[in-house]
Amino acid sequence: MRNSYREKEKRTRNFDRILAFLQFFFIGFAVLLTLYLFVVQILDTGKYRVKARNQRISRSFVMRGDIYDRNGIKLATDKVYSDVYAHPDNYDSTAEELAQRLAPILKMPYPTLLNILKKPGPVITIKKDIDKQTAKELSSLHLREISMGKKNTRTYPQGNLAAHVLGYYNFDADIANGVEYTAKDKLEHVEHAVRYQRTRDGKIIYNFMTDPIATTTNPKGQDITLTIDAAIQHVCEKELQKMITEKEALRGTVIVMNPRNGEILAYAVYPTYDPNNYRKASELQIKNWSLTDVFPPGSTFKIITVASAMDLGKINEKTQVLDTGKTTIGKWEIKNYDYNVHPYPGMISLEYLFEHSSNIGSINIAKTMSSKEFYDMLKKFGFGQKSGIDLPGESAGLLPPWHKWDKGIHATMAYGYGTSVSAMQMVSAVSALANNGVRVTPHIIKYPQEEYDQKIHYTQVVSPETARSITKLLAASVNNGKSAIKMDKYNVAAKTGTSNKPKEGGSGYTGLSYTSTIGYLPASDPQVLIYVMIDSARVGAIWGNTVAGPVFHEVAEQTARILNLKPDKIQKKEDIR
Repeated sequence: MRNSYREKEKRTRNFDRILAFLQFFFIGFAVLLTLYLFVVQILDTGKYRVKARNQRISRSFVMRGDIYDRNGIKLATDKVYSDVYAHPDNYDSTAEELAQRLAPILKMPYPTLLNILKKPGPVITIKKDIDKQTAKELSSLHLREISMGKKNTRTYPQGNLAAHVLGYYNFDADIANGVEYTAKDKLEHVEHAVRYQRTRDGKIIYNFMTDPIATTTNPKGQDITLTIDAAIQHVCEKELQKMITEKEALRGTVIVMNPRNGEILAYAVYPTYDPNNYRKASELQIKNWSLTDVFPPGSTFKIITVASAMDLGKINEKTQVLDTGKTTIGKWEIKNYDYNVHPYPGMISLEYLFEHSSNIGSINIAKTMSSKEFYDMLKKFGFGQKSGIDLPGESAGLLPPWHKWDKGIHATMAYGYGTSVSAMQMVSAVSALANNGVRVTPHIIKYPQEEYDQKIHYTQVVSPETARSITKLLAASVNNGKSAIKMDKYNVAAKTGTSNKPKEGGSGYTGLSYTSTIGYLPASDPQVLIYVMIDSARVGAIWGNTVAGPVFHEVAEQTARILNLKPDKIQKKEDIR
């Protein structure tokens, strides 16, 4: 009995202790909570006011800057659309009354609009992508129950003109290509961004510091101007597509450049697409393969071989070289393309080498240089590295290090098979010869002087004397022959090329060809460099002269007319008649 009483008394004391602990705990918690609220609401209000204000801060709807060609033709701009929403909780009118007022403005049938307005839910989407004028008419009604959400759509007024230069921009996913990507920071940069506060449901909170005009004005990023000339671009695209269609070719590119300052005046790539509807384009159409893919340049590379040897002092303008028509290196027999017509030309001039595109002559000139000497010259011309053009996805090309060259690589390098290049690398390299030996970084965006000085580099590749000698030899080789690139009013320093197309991911060739022509004019004062490359032509004679040559000629004629270039060829009296 006594034990039972003691046990009961012990449990009572334990319960009292637990109860007392809980009382102290809750009293302490209440005191601490009171102190915390006192600090928050009385002593530290500034910090939390800032926090609340930041949660309500909103920046104005920002539009990307426009893109123009060098003559002020608009190539890309933002178009603003709005989505229209209804808020049933805020209806001041019946659904029938709203439908009657909105139907004419939104151009929707009354019954359809009425059914939408009667749908359940806190927010109802009425219509998407209404234009600016419709949005303005809707705003003039001052309906509390109707709201609009703005959004940008990037549009390209010239359609597919310069599509691979401009690229495209996806606002929803923030994905871009072309100049839209490389110039993204500029296009979206707003000098004086206006910020203001909104309520949770998106309404602007006006105070004495709020600028009512700024809240209704869409800030815009910086406009940029390209070096592209829309007229020359149009000519390039038209002539390229015409030849690709005629020859049933796979793809092609035409690049026009001012070699003096590196400005790209036109950059056509086929297949092309309409950036207004880029979602419908295939990966093949969107890809700028002329920057990302590489190929053996073929005989156009002989310009580089001869220029390299001449600048190293191995040869000069009057040098003659032995051309045996064919030769054997290792187990490979190499012939001139016209071996059957000229089996053993003998000692040939450099002018003859260019005119007849002598493989053997080029090999013998390459032999005058050591592998390291030749390699170092190729690096100076920019091969094996990116040209630095302000477009995304550029390849550095393939140039094996000199210590890995054997006799075969050294020989084939001479006529454009030992290396693989991009179209832009060829443009950049040959432009040095058109600019007194100085290679200028190719670029597509016109920069202010300070930025130009940072981004555009001048590299002395060969001496002015070497550049002038090569130009003289190339122009004479064109004038002596019956090439498609020969012009009536201008001396053209140019070279055609044809190379076998390698199999993808394996050894051997496909049986198809890359055909190309590169050159500049007027040869006496070069102002325009043009490169044409067409891949896998299938119809007719497949040579650089017969496929790329006619495109080069037409682009050169039209470009000279557009730029009003001064002729440097004296016409004979019989030609004038």
